Amino acid sequence: MKRILILGAGLSASSLIRYLLNNSLNYNWEVRVVDQDLELVQKKIGNHERGVALCFNALERNERKPEIEKADLVISMLPARFHPEVAEDCIELKKDLITPSYISKEMQALHEEAIKAGIVIMNEIGVDPGIDHMSAMKIIHEIHKKGGTIEAFRSYCGGLIAPESDTNPWNYKFTWNPRNVVLAGQGGASCFLDHKEYKYIPYNRLFSRLIRISVDGYGDFEGYANRDSLSYRKTYGLEDIPTIFRGTLRRPGYSEAWNVFIELGMTDDSYKMERSETLTPRSFLNAFLPYHPTRSVEDKFRAFLRSDRETFYEKFAWLGLFDGSAPIGVKDASPAQLLEAILKEKLVLEEGDKDMLVMYHEFEYTLDGKRHRVTSSMVNIGEDQIYTSMSNTVGLPVAIAAKRILTGDLKTKGVTLPVQPENYEPILEELRTFGISFEESEEVI
Repeated sequence: MKRILILGAGLSASSLIRYLLNNSLNYNWEVRVVDQDLELVQKKIGNHERGVALCFNALERNERKPEIEKADLVISMLPARFHPEVAEDCIELKKDLITPSYISKEMQALHEEAIKAGIVIMNEIGVDPGIDHMSAMKIIHEIHKKGGTIEAFRSYCGGLIAPESDTNPWNYKFTWNPRNVVLAGQGGASCFLDHKEYKYIPYNRLFSRLIRISVDGYGDFEGYANRDSLSYRKTYGLEDIPTIFRGTLRRPGYSEAWNVFIELGMTDDSYKMERSETLTPRSFLNAFLPYHPTRSVEDKFRAFLRSDRETFYEKFAWLGLFDGSAPIGVKDASPAQLLEAILKEKLVLEEGDKDMLVMYHEFEYTLDGKRHRVTSSMVNIGEDQIYTSMSNTVGLPVAIAAKRILTGDLKTKGVTLPVQPENYEPILEELRTFGISFEESEEVI
Protein backbone atom coordinates (compact mmCIF):
# COMPACT_ATOMS: atom_id res chain seq x y z
CA MET A 1 0.00 0.00 0.00
CA LYS A 2 1.27 3.47 -0.92
CA ARG A 3 0.79 6.35 1.48
CA ILE A 4 -0.18 9.86 0.43
CA LEU A 5 0.35 12.62 2.99
CA ILE A 6 -1.68 15.82 2.53
CA LEU A 7 -0.50 18.78 4.60
CA GLY A 8 -3.47 21.09 5.09
CA ALA A 9 -7.21 20.49 4.77
CA GLY A 10 -8.41 23.98 3.88
CA LEU A 11 -10.95 25.14 1.29
CA SER A 12 -8.94 24.07 -1.77
CA ALA A 13 -8.24 20.58 -0.40
CA SER A 14 -11.81 19.24 -0.41
CA SER A 15 -11.88 18.01 -4.01
CA LEU A 16 -8.31 16.75 -3.79
CA ILE A 17 -9.15 14.59 -0.78
CA ARG A 18 -12.36 13.28 -2.35
CA TYR A 19 -10.60 12.27 -5.59
CA LEU A 20 -7.80 10.43 -3.81
CA LEU A 21 -10.18 8.60 -1.49
CA ASN A 22 -12.46 7.66 -4.39
CA ASN A 23 -9.48 6.08 -6.14
CA SER A 24 -7.76 4.66 -3.07
CA LEU A 25 -9.17 1.16 -3.27
CA ASN A 26 -8.42 0.74 -6.98
CA TYR A 27 -4.83 1.92 -6.58
CA ASN A 28 -4.23 0.63 -3.05
CA TRP A 29 -3.56 3.99 -1.43
CA GLU A 30 -3.80 5.22 2.13
CA VAL A 31 -4.67 8.92 2.29
CA ARG A 32 -3.33 10.63 5.40
CA VAL A 33 -4.55 14.19 5.94
CA VAL A 34 -3.14 16.53 8.56
CA ASP A 35 -4.50 19.83 9.84
CA GLN A 36 -4.55 21.60 13.18
CA ASP A 37 -8.34 21.33 13.02
CA LEU A 38 -8.97 17.60 13.54
CA GLU A 39 -12.74 17.98 13.19
CA LEU A 40 -12.26 19.57 9.77
CA VAL A 41 -10.11 16.64 8.60
CA GLN A 42 -12.57 14.08 9.93
CA LYS A 43 -15.41 15.82 8.14
CA LYS A 44 -13.57 15.78 4.81
CA ILE A 45 -12.47 12.16 5.14
CA GLY A 46 -15.80 10.92 6.46
CA ASN A 47 -15.72 7.27 7.42
CA HIS A 48 -13.64 6.18 4.44
CA GLU A 49 -11.62 3.09 5.25
CA ARG A 50 -8.51 4.42 3.47
CA GLY A 51 -8.57 7.86 5.09
CA VAL A 52 -6.51 8.71 8.16
CA ALA A 53 -7.11 11.96 10.06
CA LEU A 54 -4.07 13.51 11.74
CA CYS A 55 -3.77 16.58 13.92
CA PHE A 56 -0.48 18.38 14.46
CA ASN A 57 1.29 21.56 13.40
CA ALA A 58 2.59 20.81 9.92
CA LEU A 59 4.53 24.08 9.95
CA GLU A 60 6.88 22.55 12.53
CA ARG A 61 9.60 20.41 10.96
CA ASN A 62 10.00 18.06 13.92
CA GLU A 63 6.27 17.30 13.82
CA ARG A 64 5.89 16.74 10.08
CA LYS A 65 9.13 14.88 9.26
CA PRO A 66 8.10 11.57 10.89
CA GLU A 67 4.94 11.56 8.76
CA ILE A 68 6.83 12.52 5.61
CA GLU A 69 9.17 9.61 6.24
CA LYS A 70 6.21 7.21 6.22
CA ALA A 71 4.80 8.62 2.97
CA ASP A 72 5.39 7.74 -0.68
CA LEU A 73 4.11 11.12 -1.85
CA VAL A 74 3.60 14.44 -0.05
CA ILE A 75 1.08 17.08 -1.15
CA SER A 76 1.56 20.45 0.51
CA MET A 77 -1.54 22.64 0.69
CA LEU A 78 0.15 24.87 3.27
CA PRO A 79 0.75 28.59 2.70
CA ALA A 80 3.23 28.99 -0.14
CA ARG A 81 6.05 30.37 2.01
CA PHE A 82 6.37 27.00 3.76
CA HIS A 83 6.75 24.89 0.62
CA PRO A 84 10.56 25.18 0.38
CA GLU A 85 10.91 23.90 3.95
CA VAL A 86 8.69 20.92 3.14
CA ALA A 87 10.70 20.38 -0.06
CA GLU A 88 13.93 20.24 1.92
CA ASP A 89 12.43 17.48 4.08
CA CYS A 90 11.27 15.60 0.99
CA ILE A 91 14.72 15.85 -0.61
CA GLU A 92 16.39 14.54 2.55
CA LEU A 93 13.89 11.66 2.82
CA LYS A 94 13.64 11.11 -0.97
CA LYS A 95 9.88 11.62 -1.18
CA ASP A 96 8.05 13.09 -4.16
CA LEU A 97 6.23 16.38 -3.53
CA ILE A 98 3.39 18.33 -5.14
CA THR A 99 2.42 21.95 -4.41
CA PRO A 100 -0.11 24.10 -6.30
CA SER A 101 1.90 27.29 -5.73
CA TYR A 102 4.27 29.37 -7.83
CA ILE A 103 7.90 28.29 -7.92
CA SER A 104 9.71 30.71 -5.63
CA LYS A 105 13.43 31.48 -5.88
CA GLU A 106 13.93 29.37 -2.76
CA MET A 107 12.13 26.44 -4.36
CA GLN A 108 13.96 26.78 -7.68
CA ALA A 109 17.28 26.69 -5.81
CA LEU A 110 16.46 23.11 -4.75
CA HIS A 111 16.25 21.81 -8.33
CA GLU A 112 19.64 20.09 -8.52
CA GLU A 113 19.27 18.58 -5.05
CA ALA A 114 15.87 17.19 -6.03
CA ILE A 115 17.36 15.61 -9.15
CA LYS A 116 20.15 14.05 -7.09
CA ALA A 117 17.54 12.68 -4.70
CA GLY A 118 15.66 11.21 -7.67
CA ILE A 119 12.38 12.92 -6.80
CA VAL A 120 9.88 15.15 -8.57
CA ILE A 121 8.77 18.41 -6.97
CA MET A 122 5.79 19.38 -9.10
CA ASN A 123 4.58 22.95 -8.60
CA GLU A 124 2.06 25.30 -10.23
CA ILE A 125 -0.41 22.47 -10.76
CA GLY A 126 -3.61 24.07 -9.42
CA VAL A 127 -5.79 26.41 -11.47
CA ASP A 128 -3.84 29.68 -11.62
CA PRO A 129 -1.07 28.68 -11.70
CA GLY A 130 -1.77 25.27 -13.20
CA ILE A 131 -4.67 24.86 -15.59
CA ASP A 132 -3.69 28.21 -17.11
CA HIS A 133 -0.22 26.85 -17.94
CA MET A 134 -1.47 23.55 -19.31
CA SER A 135 -4.24 24.97 -21.49
CA ALA A 136 -1.96 27.74 -22.81
CA MET A 137 0.91 25.39 -23.59
CA LYS A 138 -1.43 23.11 -25.52
CA ILE A 139 -2.27 25.98 -27.91
CA ILE A 140 1.31 27.30 -28.03
CA HIS A 141 2.64 23.91 -29.03
CA GLU A 142 -0.11 23.49 -31.64
CA ILE A 143 0.74 26.87 -33.20
CA HIS A 144 4.46 26.16 -33.20
CA LYS A 145 3.90 22.70 -34.66
CA LYS A 146 2.25 24.14 -37.77
CA GLY A 147 4.93 26.81 -38.16
CA GLY A 148 3.12 29.84 -36.76
CA THR A 149 4.84 32.75 -35.02
CA ILE A 150 3.05 33.95 -31.90
CA GLU A 151 2.81 37.75 -31.73
CA ALA A 152 0.55 38.22 -28.72
CA PHE A 153 -0.69 36.25 -25.72
CA ARG A 154 -3.22 37.56 -23.23
CA SER A 155 -4.55 35.42 -20.42
CA TYR A 156 -7.13 36.08 -17.70
CA CYS A 157 -8.54 34.13 -14.77
CA GLY A 158 -11.07 34.96 -12.10
CA GLY A 159 -12.73 33.25 -9.17
CA LEU A 160 -16.26 34.67 -9.22
CA ILE A 161 -19.82 33.92 -8.20
CA ALA A 162 -22.08 31.82 -10.43
CA PRO A 163 -24.81 33.82 -12.22
CA GLU A 164 -27.59 32.12 -10.26
CA SER A 165 -25.91 33.12 -6.96
CA ASP A 166 -24.98 36.66 -7.99
CA THR A 167 -27.17 38.53 -5.51
CA ASN A 168 -25.26 41.65 -4.47
CA PRO A 169 -24.31 44.96 -6.14
CA TRP A 170 -20.61 44.07 -6.21
CA ASN A 171 -21.35 40.97 -8.35
CA TYR A 172 -18.73 39.22 -6.24
CA LYS A 173 -18.41 36.88 -3.25
CA PHE A 174 -15.31 35.44 -1.64
CA THR A 175 -14.37 32.06 -3.10
CA TRP A 176 -10.84 32.00 -1.68
CA ASN A 177 -8.72 33.74 0.96
CA PRO A 178 -10.34 37.16 1.60
CA ARG A 179 -7.04 38.67 2.74
CA ASN A 180 -5.50 37.96 -0.65
CA VAL A 181 -8.41 39.75 -2.31
CA VAL A 182 -8.00 42.82 -0.11
CA LEU A 183 -4.24 42.99 -0.74
CA ALA A 184 -4.41 42.14 -4.47
CA GLY A 185 -2.03 44.14 -6.61
CA GLN A 186 0.16 45.46 -3.80
CA GLY A 187 3.92 45.05 -3.58
CA GLY A 188 5.05 46.68 -6.81
CA ALA A 189 3.92 47.82 -10.22
CA SER A 190 2.26 45.38 -12.61
CA CYS A 191 4.43 44.94 -15.68
CA PHE A 192 3.76 43.53 -19.15
CA LEU A 193 4.70 43.91 -22.81
CA ASP A 194 2.48 45.66 -25.36
CA HIS A 195 3.75 45.71 -28.97
CA LYS A 196 7.37 45.43 -27.75
CA GLU A 197 6.92 48.28 -25.27
CA TYR A 198 7.37 47.62 -21.55
CA LYS A 199 4.36 48.89 -19.63
CA TYR A 200 3.99 49.43 -15.90
CA ILE A 201 0.84 50.06 -13.89
CA PRO A 202 1.36 51.27 -10.30
CA TYR A 203 -0.99 50.05 -7.57
CA ASN A 204 -2.88 53.35 -7.43
CA ARG A 205 -3.82 52.98 -11.13
CA LEU A 206 -4.25 49.22 -11.31
CA PHE A 207 -8.02 49.05 -10.88
CA SER A 208 -8.70 51.85 -13.35
CA ARG A 209 -6.64 50.44 -16.27
CA LEU A 210 -9.02 47.72 -17.40
CA ILE A 211 -9.54 45.43 -20.38
CA ARG A 212 -13.03 44.26 -21.33
CA ILE A 213 -13.78 40.76 -22.58
CA SER A 214 -16.92 38.73 -23.23
CA VAL A 215 -17.49 35.00 -22.87
CA ASP A 216 -20.34 33.42 -24.83
CA GLY A 217 -23.21 32.53 -22.53
CA TYR A 218 -21.73 34.33 -19.51
CA GLY A 219 -21.61 37.95 -20.53
CA ASP A 220 -19.05 40.68 -19.93
CA PHE A 221 -16.02 40.81 -17.67
CA GLU A 222 -13.24 43.27 -16.93
CA GLY A 223 -9.60 42.37 -16.37
CA TYR A 224 -6.91 44.15 -14.40
CA ALA A 225 -3.20 43.35 -14.75
CA ASN A 226 -1.45 40.78 -12.60
CA ARG A 227 1.81 41.89 -11.01
CA ASP A 228 4.30 40.16 -13.31
CA SER A 229 3.47 39.03 -16.82
CA LEU A 230 7.07 39.19 -18.06
CA SER A 231 8.36 36.07 -16.30
CA TYR A 232 5.91 33.96 -18.30
CA ARG A 233 7.91 34.55 -21.46
CA LYS A 234 10.42 31.99 -20.22
CA THR A 235 7.77 29.67 -18.75
CA TYR A 236 5.99 29.45 -22.10
CA GLY A 237 9.06 29.60 -24.33
CA LEU A 238 7.95 32.97 -25.74
CA GLU A 239 11.08 35.01 -24.97
CA ASP A 240 10.74 37.21 -28.09
CA ILE A 241 6.97 37.75 -28.02
CA PRO A 242 5.95 41.41 -28.63
CA THR A 243 2.83 41.33 -26.41
CA ILE A 244 2.19 39.33 -23.25
CA PHE A 245 -0.36 40.18 -20.58
CA ARG A 246 -1.90 38.26 -17.67
CA GLY A 247 -4.86 39.57 -15.73
CA THR A 248 -7.54 38.88 -13.14
CA LEU A 249 -11.24 38.91 -14.04
CA ARG A 250 -14.12 40.63 -12.29
CA ARG A 251 -17.60 41.70 -13.38
CA PRO A 252 -17.90 45.23 -14.84
CA GLY A 253 -18.01 47.94 -12.20
CA TYR A 254 -16.19 46.00 -9.47
CA SER A 255 -12.70 47.33 -10.16
CA GLU A 256 -13.53 51.03 -10.37
CA ALA A 257 -15.51 50.76 -7.14
CA TRP A 258 -12.66 48.85 -5.47
CA ASN A 259 -10.35 51.67 -6.52
CA VAL A 260 -12.26 53.92 -4.11
CA PHE A 261 -11.00 51.79 -1.21
CA ILE A 262 -7.45 52.21 -2.50
CA GLU A 263 -7.80 55.97 -2.92
CA LEU A 264 -9.15 56.27 0.62
CA GLY A 265 -6.27 54.21 2.02
CA MET A 266 -8.45 51.42 3.39
CA THR A 267 -6.42 48.60 1.78
CA ASP A 268 -3.18 49.69 3.48
CA ASP A 269 -1.65 46.92 5.59
CA SER A 270 1.52 48.74 6.67
CA TYR A 271 0.36 50.22 10.00
CA LYS A 272 -2.06 49.66 12.88
CA MET A 273 -4.94 52.04 13.58
CA GLU A 274 -5.30 53.51 17.05
CA ARG A 275 -7.97 51.81 19.17
CA SER A 276 -9.02 49.80 16.14
CA GLU A 277 -11.23 47.53 18.25
CA THR A 278 -13.54 50.49 18.99
CA LEU A 279 -14.08 51.52 15.37
CA THR A 280 -17.46 50.96 13.76
CA PRO A 281 -17.68 50.75 9.97
CA ARG A 282 -18.87 54.36 10.00
CA SER A 283 -16.01 55.70 12.15
CA PHE A 284 -13.53 53.58 10.19
CA LEU A 285 -14.68 55.21 6.94
CA ASN A 286 -14.77 58.64 8.57
CA ALA A 287 -11.14 58.24 9.64
CA PHE A 288 -10.17 58.57 5.96
CA LEU A 289 -12.42 61.53 5.20
CA PRO A 290 -11.69 65.18 6.05
CA TYR A 291 -13.18 66.79 9.14
CA HIS A 292 -16.20 69.01 8.68
CA PRO A 293 -18.27 70.46 11.54
CA THR A 294 -21.67 70.01 9.89
CA ARG A 295 -21.43 67.62 6.95
CA SER A 296 -22.35 63.95 7.51
CA VAL A 297 -20.16 60.99 6.69
CA GLU A 298 -22.51 60.22 3.81
CA ASP A 299 -22.15 63.71 2.37
CA LYS A 300 -18.37 63.69 2.73
CA PHE A 301 -18.21 60.29 1.05
CA ARG A 302 -20.38 61.44 -1.84
CA ALA A 303 -18.02 64.39 -2.32
CA PHE A 304 -15.06 62.02 -2.32
CA LEU A 305 -16.72 59.80 -4.93
CA ARG A 306 -17.24 62.73 -7.33
CA SER A 307 -20.24 63.00 -9.63
CA ASP A 308 -18.80 60.60 -12.24
CA ARG A 309 -18.76 57.79 -9.64
CA GLU A 310 -22.02 58.63 -7.90
CA THR A 311 -23.55 55.35 -9.12
CA PHE A 312 -21.11 53.44 -6.90
CA TYR A 313 -22.59 54.91 -3.71
CA GLU A 314 -25.10 52.09 -3.25
CA LYS A 315 -22.33 49.47 -3.40
CA PHE A 316 -20.71 50.97 -0.32
CA ALA A 317 -24.01 51.55 1.46
CA TRP A 318 -24.89 47.88 0.90
CA LEU A 319 -21.64 46.86 2.62
CA GLY A 320 -22.79 48.68 5.76
CA LEU A 321 -20.00 51.25 5.72
CA PHE A 322 -22.31 53.92 7.17
CA ASP A 323 -23.38 51.72 10.09
CA GLY A 324 -22.27 53.15 13.44
CA SER A 325 -24.18 50.80 15.75
CA ALA A 326 -21.46 48.27 16.62
CA PRO A 327 -17.64 48.11 16.48
CA ILE A 328 -15.91 45.93 13.91
CA GLY A 329 -14.04 44.48 16.87
CA VAL A 330 -10.55 43.75 15.55
CA LYS A 331 -7.76 44.75 17.93
CA ASP A 332 -4.43 46.20 16.72
CA ALA A 333 -5.70 46.05 13.15
CA SER A 334 -4.42 47.64 9.98
CA PRO A 335 -6.88 49.35 7.63
CA ALA A 336 -6.72 46.29 5.37
CA GLN A 337 -7.61 43.97 8.25
CA LEU A 338 -10.61 46.10 9.24
CA LEU A 339 -11.80 46.27 5.64
CA GLU A 340 -11.44 42.50 5.35
CA ALA A 341 -13.57 42.01 8.47
CA ILE A 342 -16.33 44.23 7.04
CA LEU A 343 -16.29 42.49 3.66
CA LYS A 344 -16.33 39.00 5.19
CA GLU A 345 -19.68 39.82 6.78
CA LYS A 346 -21.28 40.68 3.44
CA LEU A 347 -19.41 39.01 0.57
CA VAL A 348 -19.75 35.51 1.95
CA LEU A 349 -21.11 32.45 0.16
CA GLU A 350 -24.61 31.79 1.46
CA GLU A 351 -26.29 28.42 1.79
CA GLY A 352 -27.00 27.08 -1.68
CA ASP A 353 -24.58 29.47 -3.40
CA LYS A 354 -22.27 28.25 -6.14
CA ASP A 355 -19.05 29.84 -7.31
CA MET A 356 -17.67 30.14 -10.83
CA LEU A 357 -14.16 29.97 -12.28
CA VAL A 358 -13.56 31.77 -15.58
CA MET A 359 -10.37 31.46 -17.63
CA TYR A 360 -9.78 33.14 -20.98
CA HIS A 361 -6.79 33.01 -23.35
CA GLU A 362 -6.27 35.01 -26.52
CA PHE A 363 -3.44 34.36 -28.98
CA GLU A 364 -2.47 36.20 -32.12
CA TYR A 365 -0.08 34.53 -34.55
CA THR A 366 1.11 34.80 -38.12
CA LEU A 367 1.30 31.92 -40.58
CA ASP A 368 1.91 32.11 -44.34
CA GLY A 369 1.49 35.87 -44.32
CA LYS A 370 -1.89 35.79 -42.55
CA ARG A 371 -2.67 36.90 -39.02
CA HIS A 372 -4.82 34.62 -36.89
CA ARG A 373 -6.56 34.96 -33.54
CA VAL A 374 -7.26 31.98 -31.27
CA THR A 375 -9.49 32.35 -28.24
CA SER A 376 -9.87 29.68 -25.58
CA SER A 377 -12.27 29.97 -22.65
CA MET A 378 -13.27 27.78 -19.74
CA VAL A 379 -16.17 28.41 -17.37
CA ASN A 380 -16.72 26.03 -14.48
CA ILE A 381 -19.54 26.19 -11.92
CA GLY A 382 -19.03 24.74 -8.44
CA GLU A 383 -21.12 21.91 -7.02
CA ASP A 384 -21.82 23.47 -3.62
CA GLN A 385 -20.06 25.34 -0.83
CA ILE A 386 -17.63 22.50 -0.10
CA TYR A 387 -16.85 21.23 -3.58
CA THR A 388 -16.60 24.67 -5.08
CA SER A 389 -15.27 25.42 -8.53
CA MET A 390 -12.19 26.83 -6.83
CA SER A 391 -11.72 23.58 -4.90
CA ASN A 392 -12.30 21.48 -8.03
CA THR A 393 -10.02 23.45 -10.32
CA VAL A 394 -7.23 23.63 -7.74
CA GLY A 395 -7.58 20.17 -6.22
CA LEU A 396 -8.30 17.96 -9.22
CA PRO A 397 -5.12 18.79 -11.21
CA VAL A 398 -3.10 18.18 -8.05
CA ALA A 399 -4.86 14.85 -7.47
CA ILE A 400 -4.44 13.68 -11.07
CA ALA A 401 -0.74 14.57 -10.97
CA ALA A 402 -0.47 12.61 -7.71
CA LYS A 403 -1.99 9.55 -9.37
CA ARG A 404 0.41 9.81 -12.27
CA ILE A 405 3.43 10.10 -9.99
CA LEU A 406 2.38 7.10 -7.92
CA THR A 407 1.71 4.97 -11.00
CA GLY A 408 5.07 5.94 -12.52
CA ASP A 409 3.51 7.72 -15.50
CA LEU A 410 4.90 11.12 -14.53
CA LYS A 411 8.65 10.74 -14.79
CA THR A 412 9.97 14.33 -14.70
CA LYS A 413 12.49 14.86 -11.89
CA GLY A 414 13.56 17.98 -10.07
CA VAL A 415 11.65 21.21 -9.43
CA THR A 416 9.22 21.52 -12.31
CA LEU A 417 5.78 22.64 -13.50
CA PRO A 418 3.35 21.02 -16.00
CA VAL A 419 4.40 22.61 -19.30
CA GLN A 420 5.55 19.42 -21.06
CA PRO A 421 3.01 17.67 -23.36
CA GLU A 422 3.57 14.32 -21.65
CA ASN A 423 2.50 15.94 -18.38
CA TYR A 424 -0.29 18.34 -19.36
CA GLU A 425 -2.06 16.30 -22.05
CA PRO A 426 -3.30 13.44 -19.82
CA ILE A 427 -4.22 15.86 -17.03
CA LEU A 428 -6.28 18.09 -19.34
CA GLU A 429 -7.92 14.99 -20.83
CA GLU A 430 -9.03 13.71 -17.42
CA LEU A 431 -10.14 17.18 -16.31
CA ARG A 432 -12.59 17.18 -19.22
CA THR A 433 -14.36 14.22 -17.63
CA PHE A 434 -15.05 16.49 -14.64
CA GLY A 435 -16.50 19.26 -16.79
CA ILE A 436 -13.34 21.36 -16.75
CA SER A 437 -12.83 21.96 -20.45
CA PHE A 438 -12.08 24.76 -22.91
CA GLU A 439 -14.02 26.10 -25.86
CA GLU A 440 -11.67 27.21 -28.64
CA SER A 441 -12.26 29.29 -31.74
CA GLU A 442 -10.00 30.69 -34.47
CA GLU A 443 -10.34 33.44 -37.04
CA VAL A 444 -8.21 35.23 -39.58
CA ILE A 445 -7.84 38.92 -38.66
